[in-house]
Amino acid sequence: MRSGMRAQDHFSIMPPTRRTALCSALVLAAAPARAAGAGPEPSPLSHAGALADATPDLRTLIVAQQGVPQIERAWRGASLSRPENIKSAAKTIIATLAGIAAARGVFSLDDRIAPILGRLVPSDADPRVALITIRHLAGMRAGLESTSGSNYGRWVASGNWLHFALARPFADEPGGQMIYSTGSSHILGAVLARATGQSLRDLVQNWLGRPLGFAVPEWRRDPQGFYFGGNDMALAPRALLTFGECCRSGGRHQDRQVIPSAFLTEAWRPAVRSSFSGQQYGLGWWVGEAAGQDVTFAWGYGGQMLYVLPQLGLTVVMTSETDRPRVPGQVFTRHALLANGILPAFTR
Repeated sequence: MRSGMRAQDHFSIMPPTRRTALCSALVLAAAPARAAGAGPEPSPLSHAGALADATPDLRTLIVAQQGVPQIERAWRGASLSRPENIKSAAKTIIATLAGIAAARGVFSLDDRIAPILGRLVPSDADPRVALITIRHLAGMRAGLESTSGSNYGRWVASGNWLHFALARPFADEPGGQMIYSTGSSHILGAVLARATGQSLRDLVQNWLGRPLGFAVPEWRRDPQGFYFGGNDMALAPRALLTFGECCRSGGRHQDRQVIPSAFLTEAWRPAVRSSFSGQQYGLGWWVGEAAGQDVTFAWGYGGQMLYVLPQLGLTVVMTSETDRPRVPGQVFTRHALLANGILPAFTR
């Protein structure tokens, strides 16, 4: 078990709502009963496939062990090679870029962001903005009121996303509790662009896409031209798998160190807990446990999931419908597929 984690720090730590329980029960009930004398016992991966078929709005599933795909499935017209909006899983990519930038000497994770942003910091911002560091943004600990949830619509409808996010009142001190906010990730993307002189898309392409062998299409920008940091980035499921495999391998890909291993060690160390979901968070990564196994994962709205389990050599990608209204407990159906369908095939 990961150091510092308590035994109850697992996917089901948040008490499920009635609908959550029903969703999970539906997934668990999807496995076909095996009648007496019905032939040979189905393989554990067959069971995972049956659970996947019954998982609501699931579009793609890839399960790879030691880089070798064990399951590759697509539903509802999806493709494993076509880019899909990974929603907030993009926050993991952006935090990883910050780790790469720090290793390249662009900045330190403990550098304050105000000198980098300069005049992009609004004049009416709370003076505590000057205390926010890159590490705070990557770990969702900036202290600023969230621009996610009920504030999201007003934020993306504003004429200046950075100004709006940086001018929020402080809900906690910088470095304090976790305040999940897409605005924090967007600020981090702008900091990366300003510090490197490259657009966020160019950084993703040059520092991850090119060495890992995938392309990153254009995605939405804010009114000032900064790429949306933390949403709307599109990656093909196989590209997301390659990124996950690189992380599983300590940041290495084909004998090249693409992502600093020291950053991954810190990013995967639980530092705070979300008061909303009950999940723990490091730097851009969620940290938990499933079926007795440590799991680190990226999580996007609707069920865009990347699970990494180095101790089992496993990387799991799930993409899902993004245009459905939010369903309470939907992410738990993905966790249930992992814990009750996929992991038993590799832990028997």
